[in-house]
Amino acid sequence: MKWLLILAIFLGQVCAAHAAEESLGTKIKKAFAPAPTPTPSRKHRKKKATPTPLPTASPRQKKASPTPSPSPTKSKSKRKKASPTPAPTESPAATETPSPSPAEKPTPSPPEHPASGKKGWPNVSLSPDEIIDYDGYPPKVRQIIDAGLALTKQNLGYAYGSAYPTNGGMDCSGFTYYVLRQNGFLDVPRDSSQQYVWVRKAGNFNAVLSRKEDSFEFDALKPGDLLFWRGTYNIDRDPPITHTMIYLGREKRTKKRVMVGSSDGRTYDGKQRWGVSVFDFKMPPPPQSGDAKISPVFVGYGRIPGLSED
Repeated sequence: MKWLLILAIFLGQVCAAHAAEESLGTKIKKAFAPAPTPTPSRKHRKKKATPTPLPTASPRQKKASPTPSPSPTKSKSKRKKASPTPAPTESPAATETPSPSPAEKPTPSPPEHPASGKKGWPNVSLSPDEIIDYDGYPPKVRQIIDAGLALTKQNLGYAYGSAYPTNGGMDCSGFTYYVLRQNGFLDVPRDSSQQYVWVRKAGNFNAVLSRKEDSFEFDALKPGDLLFWRGTYNIDRDPPITHTMIYLGREKRTKKRVMVGSSDGRTYDGKQRWGVSVFDFKMPPPPQSGDAKISPVFVGYGRIPGLSED
């Protein structure tokens, strides 16, 4: 019995020790158990952290790698190459665009030909034989017409403000002023408005209200008469006369009335001429607007004061 008790006590101690060992093992397992749980969570966090820095780091590395080494060198080199290439292309383009405009202006319209830049067709001249009944004109009228036709052969352009062929061109009143002064009419005014007043004061003016070329108002028209318009360009003057020419008579070939002078766009034979030339004398069309200042209107004609009829 004593041995049985001793064995029972011993076995109980062993079981208690075993239970204690098991409790320690479970504790240890439990102690280690939370350790792996955070580790995988930390690993998952690391995995989550690693993809986030990896894409951020990878583009940063990509951006950093091209910016320091390839991008600055290539971009600068490319920019340097691109900047000289467009710069020369743009500079000649810029120089070429303005160059033709000044080049075109001086070449067709140098000081000797100021209005030929607009010229669509060459100026026209007529010989006395091409004018109907020219031989029957009074000598002084033939002298004036010959002087005007001689200027049409000098290839003179239209030059506003000029009254001398040495300037390369003349304006309308400058042409009349030069021709008449060369033929002894020293009191002729310089501009068309005062030339109109000059004729009106002499009592030699015939007003024309009709727009028809066969109107009776042209019955008194004679070769050598001065012709007057208003509204050929916009200017504030009194009287508002803006254009003048010298009547030649009728052309044999066309039987049409012709005149001589300087113009910046009147026509002969249906083609515009700029400068000193022969032109068709015809009535302008009705005005296209209510402002008469910008609509050419033929006012009338008059005999040159002091012109001899013999």
